[in-house]
Amino acid sequence: MTKPALVRGTRDFGPAQMAKRNYIFDTIRQVFQRYGFAPLETPTMENLSVLMGKYGDEGDQLLFKVLNSGNFSEKLTETDWQEGYKKLTPKISEKGLRYDLTVPFARYVVMNRGELAMPFKRYQIQPVWRADRPQKGRYREFYQCDADVVGTDSLICEAEIVLMLHEVLRGLGLENFTVKINNRKVLSGIAEVIGALGQETTLCVAIDKLDKIGQEKVEAELRERGFSDETILKLQPIFKLGADHTTLFNDLRTWLATSEIGLNGITELEKVWQLVAQFGLQNPQMELDLTLARGLSYYTGAIFEVKANGVQMGSISGGGRYDNLTGTFGMPGLSGVGISFGVDRIYDVLEELGLFSENQAVSTQVMLTNFDEVAQSYGLNVLRQLREAGINAEIYPEATKLKKQFEYADRKHIPFVLIIGSEEIRTGQLSLKNLKTGEQQKTDLEQVKAILIQ
Repeated sequence: MTKPALVRGTRDFGPAQMAKRNYIFDTIRQVFQRYGFAPLETPTMENLSVLMGKYGDEGDQLLFKVLNSGNFSEKLTETDWQEGYKKLTPKISEKGLRYDLTVPFARYVVMNRGELAMPFKRYQIQPVWRADRPQKGRYREFYQCDADVVGTDSLICEAEIVLMLHEVLRGLGLENFTVKINNRKVLSGIAEVIGALGQETTLCVAIDKLDKIGQEKVEAELRERGFSDETILKLQPIFKLGADHTTLFNDLRTWLATSEIGLNGITELEKVWQLVAQFGLQNPQMELDLTLARGLSYYTGAIFEVKANGVQMGSISGGGRYDNLTGTFGMPGLSGVGISFGVDRIYDVLEELGLFSENQAVSTQVMLTNFDEVAQSYGLNVLRQLREAGINAEIYPEATKLKKQFEYADRKHIPFVLIIGSEEIRTGQLSLKNLKTGEQQKTDLEQVKAILIQ
């Protein structure tokens, strides 16, 4: 007999967990729709020709490949087996599970470009798969909630992403978070003025440790990574930049005065801050983070990352501006900007901080008792009327002892039980018991509806 077990990096979600996850999904979905994003779904599998080469060598290795059906090895030779996985893979696998939602979205836009109204705003809430090493906050199967706008360069889109991030997280009860923002053009400008163009990622990895190890050790790490003393000397202004964003922008303008691309990046960042203020966002939790360097292989403008403060967890959301999303599919020059929420990480954060409400998992509002056939017949009519009124209700499926029925309701955390016995049928006065307070009252069906709808 095989002992049942889960695949590492995957999880079951029972009714209680699903209620919480659906709460997250619904909150995100409502915000996306409020901002004019339309829903989209793409297949679980994509052709490997669509997926390969879009995420770098490491990403290609993390793709789950699907073996061709039938005898996939029938035509392989000994040479094929010895040539290595890169040459072998396309001979035994033509499809793969989607790694993210962005590349399938790009493929969709190119295939349907003649039918889409531009700018095109879409949101997508679907699972993705990565053959990664499982650890806390990192799974092999997880959901992404993406929203992207393509076909416009307007910085209103960046500002609205900031607004959506605030609305979603505050709507989930998560108040202590930081929306970190950077711009690829600013990073390129810094690299340009210090003579290290193309080394932005290495630069940011070292600078990101400034608070932990101090300036001296950051400089030592840069030397170990091949940066010259002259280059490090030119980098000194980054250690003396102002703290608030206004002073920081001014300091950056002075430092990057000789870099056109750097100045353009600063202008874009200032505009985003200005637009967010014009939108009237209360108490914006934004921070300009010059060490933020995610996605430098494809982001060309704004870069976003969200951190939940006070918990040991990586980013719970990220995104940015890209100028050539569809270029690899033969449709170059289509600019867009997007954001992705990591639902599984958000779930873990809300769980750790105790931000799910106690009745989050409650789906049934009231359970009707079942004593005998007469009570069941009467109860089914009452059940129909409760459901028609929009009340989540169920009847205990078997005629049995009242204690057992109450135990069932208690285990399911059903807040009310409607007791229907011979006296209730005769008088029309039903007994409604509040399982949380223990209070019980007799009232008619219309009053029961009023109480439960509150």
